[in-house]
Amino acid sequence: MMPPFATDLAVRRLLTAAGQAPSVLNTQPWRLRAVRGEFAELLADPDRRLRVSDPRGRSLHVSCGAALFNLRLALRTAGHRPLIWLLPNTAVEPRLLAAVRVSPHEPASARTRELYDRIGLRRTNREPFGERPLPRYVLADLRRAAALEGAGLVLPDPRASADLLECVAVADDELSKDSGYRAELRAWTTGGGRYDGLPSYVQGPRCADDPAPVRDFGQHEEREPVHFESGPRLAVLTTAGDRPVDWLRAGQALQRLLLTATLHGVSASFLNQPLDLRDMRHRSDPRHRRGHIQMIIRLGYGPTVPRAPRRPVAELA
Repeated sequence: MMPPFATDLAVRRLLTAAGQAPSVLNTQPWRLRAVRGEFAELLADPDRRLRVSDPRGRSLHVSCGAALFNLRLALRTAGHRPLIWLLPNTAVEPRLLAAVRVSPHEPASARTRELYDRIGLRRTNREPFGERPLPRYVLADLRRAAALEGAGLVLPDPRASADLLECVAVADDELSKDSGYRAELRAWTTGGGRYDGLPSYVQGPRCADDPAPVRDFGQHEEREPVHFESGPRLAVLTTAGDRPVDWLRAGQALQRLLLTATLHGVSASFLNQPLDLRDMRHRSDPRHRRGHIQMIIRLGYGPTVPRAPRRPVAELA
């Protein structure tokens, strides 16, 4: 079997899959480099790092971890077993996040193919969700997806979810007073004709409820405030540690979870303002007994929404 990094067409397939991963503010902070046709390297793109809101690079690593999971799916569905080394040589090349080789393998499982087929269908959905609760079997499948990548998924009860929404609102209010943060947010959420960032058509409406279960990016010139679901279903993705290697694992777990959600017709958006504030203020993480929080996710049944723009494949190599 021909190595998957040996031809331009094969590498393009891998780039296409990796490039459709979710990323913080749709910065798409990754590059993929084929080396001598033998293996691939996933690198961070430091020019796309959020210097104000992500001083540790945590969100960048989570984003790149999601791209790495898509790459793994693309390799498996092509009949290869991906062999991954996370952070193989940070002392020499700090941008190098993962090295990927392959070995022959049996055909991919039905679930692997289903997840791969959902890569292009996954969306971040900031619209109101319906009131229909997620079935227990769906929640169990999402928890299993996170666990397969070495992460945990905490599902707070309604009271804890309400408290978490209050924390998000407090963090959002504090962040709104930081001029550097506002400028960085504005740089990635305004303007058109770009292949990255969050244009107004993917930002969702302004929420008429308080606290809001959706992030307000301030671009609502043409839409009136609307009511969202009365009891948002929140989920918290956690890892045992809080180092770069854990952030990469969190990204892979996040993408497996999101593709599994897409398979079940479940939508997702994010409420990570408390994590941004924690990182910006260099505060220590008050580690929960179930792990370090890496993502705060809102889940539910939402309408069809457009996809955020994507960088041309040629820019990713």
